[in-house]
Amino acid sequence: MPLLDLQDIHFGYPGLDPVLEGASMQLQPGERLSLIGPNGAGKSTLLKIIMGLLTPTSGRVTAFGKPCLAEADFHDMRRRVGFVFQDADDQLFCPTVAEDVAFGPLNLGKSKAEALAIVDRVLSRLDLTHLRDRVTHKLSGGEKRLVTLATVLAMDPEVLILDEPTNALDPDNYARLTEILTGLDQAILLVSHDPEFRAKLAPNGYRLVGRRLERT
Repeated sequence: MPLLDLQDIHFGYPGLDPVLEGASMQLQPGERLSLIGPNGAGKSTLLKIIMGLLTPTSGRVTAFGKPCLAEADFHDMRRRVGFVFQDADDQLFCPTVAEDVAFGPLNLGKSKAEALAIVDRVLSRLDLTHLRDRVTHKLSGGEKRLVTLATVLAMDPEVLILDEPTNALDPDNYARLTEILTGLDQAILLVSHDPEFRAKLAPNGYRLVGRRLERT
């Protein structure tokens, strides 16, 4: 059974030409796939449709064998799919790193003690313990990117969706992110303009061509 299954997705922004016309794709357990195409082709739009942040004009999104028809369906799916936004500032909103990483587990019903234990475990795993009590908005772009990944991994997702994860990374943090992601067990759907990064993490996938998806 596919973890994610998109069938015949159509979408367009009001007053503009259609972005997607019949896009279909599947992500199987353990797969790591890249989604490629030129700027403006609809890659980020498709990711937002998968997460229920945009509603297609027609087509079907199925996650873990269950059709996602209403917000409640997507709410359940988002517990199992971690989405790393293209802009880290869209995802980090708490005063400190520890609070940002704890936010997801607390929302899943973990106690404060359990959430803080998850914070320490995830930050240690990513070698970010030194950032634990830092003020989030004062971090560098690369540090924010890694903390954003930590906030997602704290939810223990089964799937990771990554939208341009190497944005704003210096060479050291780029290498660290690559090392972290290649060592994870989760299925991954990646959008990245970086061919070297795609080759290391998800060399196969789909290309957006003519508002549809073709397997590469």
